[in-house]
Order: sequence, then structure tokens, then C-alpha cells
Amino acid sequence: MNRKYLLVFILFPLIARDIYYTRSGTVSFFSATPIEDISAKNNQVTCVLDNDNGQVSFRIPILGFSFKNGLMQEHFNENYMESDIYPNASFKGMINDWDKLILTKESQKIKITGEMTIRGISKEINETGIINKNKKNIIGSADFQIKIADYGIKIPKIVQKNIAEIIDINIEVSLKKK
Repeated sequence: MNRKYLLVFILFPLIARDIYYTRSGTVSFFSATPIEDISAKNNQVTCVLDNDNGQVSFRIPILGFSFKNGLMQEHFNENYMESDIYPNASFKGMINDWDKLILTKESQKIKITGEMTIRGISKEINETGIINKNKKNIIGSADFQIKIADYGIKIPKIVQKNIAEIIDINIEVSLKKK
């Protein structure tokens, strides 16, 4: 077989993938305590979905989180997340039963399993989300919680009552075909 045809034969499955992506997904979090509420939002989330098999991945730049209070943002990056050492959080996983799912404009509940990595610590997660598809985009969202101690985030005793041990997370993406 001619080398040129062999190369096309090998690379075609990689090129012909049905990939959807965004670089402007949103992740927000909320920490509620009797003393103070803390919230932040990040609109720089990258998400890639392989529509052929349901593999999904997220990359979240930690410095992309913005807070109402600049001092909170500084403490978040320097003291808690150490964003100079751990610049990104990530998730790599699968949408369960993807082969049975038929995407329509109607929202459907899905289960997602995979590995979440924050501050270099990876944990298996199993969460639910919502997905649908309009004419051009696949829309997805999920609400879940993480326990900050699971990812080695240490809160000094002096502010321990100001930060919740469990943080509410919301993710929203609108993925376009690559």
C-alpha cells in the first residue's frame, strides 16, 4: 500500500471525530456560612465533548475566577488554591450510557463519571447533569458539591467559620461543532 494512503487511513479516524467544544464555559461556586457568603465566577472554561463516544473534558484556569471582593480573590489564589503552583483544575470522564442517548432540544438528565483534579489531587466523581441540543450547539449544565478538604485545601482556624467545608459548584457550557 502506498505510504500516502496508509497515512490517510491511519489519521482519518482522528480527523473525522465528531467533536464539540467551547473556550467560554462558565463555572461558579458558592460558599455559605452564617458569617459570610463567598461566590466567584469563571467564564474561561474549556470543554471538549467527543460526540462519538461521550468522552468529556474540562480545563478551568484558577486565575479566571473573579470575586466581588478583590481581597477574597487574592486570598483564594495565593493562600487556598495556590494558583501559581496549580494553575488549572480539570475533569476527564464519560457521560454514562452515551450510546443510548439521543440528543434533542428537550433537556435530559445524564450521569457523568470521571476524575476531577484540583490542586494536583485527583478524585473519582459521579454526578448528574442536564444536556440538550439545539440546531447548532450541545448545551450542558451540572450542579454538584465538593468537599474542600478532599483536595487538600486548608483553611486557617482564624477564618474557618467564614468558609464552608462543602462548596456548591455550577457548570454551564454551550458547545459548538469543531
